[in-house]
Order: sequence, then structure tokens, then C-alpha cells
Amino acid sequence: MPRNNPLQTVLTVILNWRTAEMTERATRAALRAMEGVDGAITIVDNDSGDGSFEHLRAAFAGHPRVQVLQSGHNGGYGAGNNVGIRAGLPGGQRPDLVFLLNSDAFPAPDAIRILRDYLTAHPDTGMAGSHVHGSDGEPHVTCFRFPTAWSELEGAAHTGVISRLLGRFQVPITPPDAPARVDWLSGASLMIRSDVLDRVGLFDERFFLYFEETDLCRRAAGAGWPCVYVPDSQVEHIGSVSTGMREWSRVPRYWFDSRWHYFRKHHGRSGVMLATLAHLAGGVIWGLRRVLQRRGAKTPPYFFRDLVRHAGRRLLSRGPKGGALKQRPQSASQEYST
Repeated sequence: MPRNNPLQTVLTVILNWRTAEMTERATRAALRAMEGVDGAITIVDNDSGDGSFEHLRAAFAGHPRVQVLQSGHNGGYGAGNNVGIRAGLPGGQRPDLVFLLNSDAFPAPDAIRILRDYLTAHPDTGMAGSHVHGSDGEPHVTCFRFPTAWSELEGAAHTGVISRLLGRFQVPITPPDAPARVDWLSGASLMIRSDVLDRVGLFDERFFLYFEETDLCRRAAGAGWPCVYVPDSQVEHIGSVSTGMREWSRVPRYWFDSRWHYFRKHHGRSGVMLATLAHLAGGVIWGLRRVLQRRGAKTPPYFFRDLVRHAGRRLLSRGPKGGALKQRPQSASQEYST
């Protein structure tokens, strides 16, 4: 498929799960940012069951550029976004570009246009992501390298000398000041060519939450479609509203499922075990530092125990390769109560 066709239409997809008022705010910000940009906005309610769908339908009833869909099943982040992508523009037309926007993210008035124009001017780039910042203006980390066993060791060790030795494997990347190619980008504000999705497929729905953007960007890069961070596109992001990550008292099982599925998919059975052993080795290093230097914890309670138990269950399982949870648990404590 030719890569040099002018890009005209943008489908913005916003996934809602029990954040109807915030999703409405994000949609209105996106509408301002879509002025002068051909296309439309699709809100997908991911089976919230709390009146969100009805609220959003009423808020945008009759609006010519907004459609509100019901997924009918909370299959997670990727599955919900896939519902909106598959629906296409109102009337079913295929957009040239798909723009993914979190329900707690608010694009500046020119943010969507800047990403569209960048992809138009750079036909060999597959995806483009924004500079994402908090309400206080502080930048969020949204640029990353692909995770490896080395990055698992570095991230878990929390030790300066190891981080210096393994710096080129660190997953988070300090956001550059100019457009730059990166391995993968956060899905909080990410624009993707439809040609890329036609080539590599949509989100892998075996991921419930986390690692799905990493996987999609990796598949795109493998097909010759790189990601580029575009700092002039600015988006405010509150963060962790739908996922509840800030209130986690224990890492939920679906995070372990997604991590396992990613490493198994891209590095094989030996690769996922090597990554897990590397993470545990880093944890031992950090544990020794904590004892010797009387430092506080940097991981949630029971993390390493849960990591080992999860790996053991997956190794003994005879099921399909790495399917993740298909129904969202209400809390981490509920997950581990059985």
C-alpha cells in the first residue's frame, strides 16, 4: 500500500470506564482540537454499568462529530479501543489516521493537528505521540525502550552503578526536546496510521491492561513503521483515573498476566523466564541495599512473592500461550482473596 498519499481524516477514539464526566471533558477538549481537522470522535463505553453510557449519549446527542458506542463487554484497554477502531468514522468509512486519547487526557487546541501534519510530512513514520504533562505542567514519562531481561534487572535493582552500566537498556526515556524516534509511546495520546493497523493488526486483546501499546509498537516497528515522539503536540494528563493505579495496595494479577504474555510472545518461554529471574535478581540487590542502608520499600507489598507465584502457575499451566484476564477485577484484594 503506498505510503505517500495525503492524509485527511482522523478518527479520535476515547475509551470510557466509569469516568463519564471526565470523558465528557476530554471529548470537548478533543472537539476543540479537531477544529480544522477532517474526521470524528468515537467514545466507547467499556461496559461501565454505572450510567456512563447513558450520560455520554445524552451529553453528545445529535452532535455531528461524536458517536457513542457500547462495547458490551469489558475486555480491557485494547479490546475497548478496538471496538472504536473497527467501527470507523460515522457511516463506517475508514479513517486515514486513528488518534487514541485517554479519558483523563486533554489535548491543546493544536495537538491533534500537529500529529496529523507530522505524519503527513513523514510518510515512513507509523505512529506519533504527544508531549504529555500533568496539570502542574510537569512532564510525564511517555517515551520508552522495549523491555528486556537487562531492563528488568536494572529497574528492580534501584542501584546507581547498575543503572549506569545498563543505562542503554532502561525502559523510560527522558522526553527529548525535538521530534525523535523511540521504541514505543504511551497510548494516552497516540496517533496511528490505518495502514499500520491494516498491516500488523489491532491491539492484541489477550492483554487486559498494560503492555498492549508496547506490543503494538513492537509489531509496527518489526514491519518497518517506527514511532516518533512529537513534543510540539501538548496534552494534559491526570493519569491512573480509570486504572486506579495510584491506590494500588498490591499489584493486580492482570499486570502479571500482561507482562508474562508480552515476554512470552516476543522472547519465547526461555525469554520470559530469563526476564523473571533478572527481575528477582534485581530485587535481591535492592533488598540487600535496603537492609544495609535502611532504605524504604520501592515495590508494593507482596510483589516478589506474587511474581514468583505467578511464574510458577504459568509454567505449570497447560492452557493457551499467555491469555490475560477477560474481566476486570474490582480491586487487587478481590483478586487475591481466592
